[in-house]
Amino acid sequence: MTYQTLKFYCNEGLVPNVKRDHNNRRVFDEKDIKWIKDLTCLKKCGMSIQEMKKYLELCLQGEATIVSRKKCLRESRRSCGLLLRNWRTAFPISAGSRIFMTRSFPANVHM
Repeated sequence: MTYQTLKFYCNEGLVPNVKRDHNNRRVFDEKDIKWIKDLTCLKKCGMSIQEMKKYLELCLQGEATIVSRKKCLRESRRSCGLLLRNWRTAFPISAGSRIFMTRSFPANVHM
């Protein structure tokens, strides 16, 4: 994750209760780092910033929201699966697809 992404997540409130040192720099403990890794996974699964905020809000409410969190993750998983199926339909993989991909783009475009 880039510094800019981490800073954005912190500024958006996605990393709660971040501590700061005497120079006002963010200091992350193990719990923060685990949560940041979880955010990375959520983002890779296609979850929007707004959805991540909703998920965080549920997490901060404690164990009473486990069912709601599971529902949120299932919805994200379903969306991700749909996206993957759409990609597979749009870009079918076959034995000749590598040749197609290299010949379909101008020489200055690298895949």
